Amino acid sequence: MNTNRSLFADAEEDNLKQAQPLAARMRPTRLADYVGQQHILGEGKLLRRMIDAGRLGSVIFSGPPGTGKTTLAHLLAIETKSQLRTLSAVSSGVKDVRDVLAWAGDLIASGGPRPLLFIDEIHRFSKSQQDALLPDVEAGVVSLIGATTSNPYFAVNAALLSRSQLFQLEALSPDDIEGLIRRAITNAEYGLGDIGVKVDEDAIEYLSHASEGDARRALSALEIAVRSCGKGSVTRDIVKESLGSRLGGYDATGDDHYDLISAMIKSIRGSDADAGIYWLARMLEGGEDIRFLCRRLVILASEDIGNADPQALSIAVAAMQACEFIGLPEAQLTLSQTVAYLALAPKSNAATKAIADARTDVRENKIVPVPKHLRDAHYAGASELGNGDGYRSAHKVEGGVVALDYLGVDRRYYKPVDRGFEAELKVRMEGIRKILDEGKGCSQGDSQQD
Repeated sequence: MNTNRSLFADAEEDNLKQAQPLAARMRPTRLADYVGQQHILGEGKLLRRMIDAGRLGSVIFSGPPGTGKTTLAHLLAIETKSQLRTLSAVSSGVKDVRDVLAWAGDLIASGGPRPLLFIDEIHRFSKSQQDALLPDVEAGVVSLIGATTSNPYFAVNAALLSRSQLFQLEALSPDDIEGLIRRAITNAEYGLGDIGVKVDEDAIEYLSHASEGDARRALSALEIAVRSCGKGSVTRDIVKESLGSRLGGYDATGDDHYDLISAMIKSIRGSDADAGIYWLARMLEGGEDIRFLCRRLVILASEDIGNADPQALSIAVAAMQACEFIGLPEAQLTLSQTVAYLALAPKSNAATKAIADARTDVRENKIVPVPKHLRDAHYAGASELGNGDGYRSAHKVEGGVVALDYLGVDRRYYKPVDRGFEAELKVRMEGIRKILDEGKGCSQGDSQQD
């Protein structure tokens, strides 16, 4: 009877295994077969030393999809001979967390080894859910293994991070992906070896590069291609169609959003129009909000170009208005034109630095009083206070510049660069400052008598 029950259990387990996607079926059962991430698992690396010492503690794995975070969590349980419980942050609540922690506490109390708790997509846990983990993680009741595709410094509570080792998993190399593909093609037990379909070499090469380091995506596309091609060979075109959209995983609210806009802005600032347009295309393909893109370009026109090309701001504002009016897909033309112009425009952050320095001066130094000759003199009694005495209008002198002191102290904030139109402004400013310097000290006695 026990034998029959064992046979039935084995058959059920095998059927369940065969029903899994190829990526899950090909998941390694020992750490020696794990592909990639040698920067944390290689000889002498921290995670490897933690495993060998049998003192895993709590860890957070972050990295792109398909880099092996879930697989690594299961292998850690095998290597450390620990029991593993898994929760998904998408479907689990605080009660589920407390139930698992109670189980872990009972296991420890009975003399068992410290279990592992794997939480997939831990960035989706609320603050209260993450806080519920803290006491038992800190007490060593459970070893937490969290996995996230987001930046953990933004997505995971600082208190939880401080109690965990953080490991960044990297996208797999094309060679790593190719090895996994070939293993899946030849494996007859859980792979595709029993189907007997030939996969062309150029199809393998294409898939190993086009999957962009995502093993799950590569193996999923391979399985679709193999099972849909019938008796023929799996060609590059079949694999390409099976792979589908390259940017389906773009997260317009997560790291992609911030990293790609940062890359676009820095490319434009660096005057690389081609790079700027590429990053723009990445965001457009990913569904980024065009209003956000327009706002960033308007900011950049003042922040990084300024008076080196005053027309840049007008073009950026016009682009914002045009995109609002016409929308996508036609707005991509306006955005491309604007990115190209801003990238090739002469650059200056003189205006940006000027206001930053002036505001720092206002916050950190003694406030400069308004000189009396510049104060409002349009109300009754202003003349009795001396307001406006000594002021001369620039419109009444030849050249339009009066030798007056407009600040009362010697400060230099705006420092034009020798590029674009700002180079002309620099020459004009030097001439103006010579005249203004002649007025330094005008009404100084009045301005300091408050």
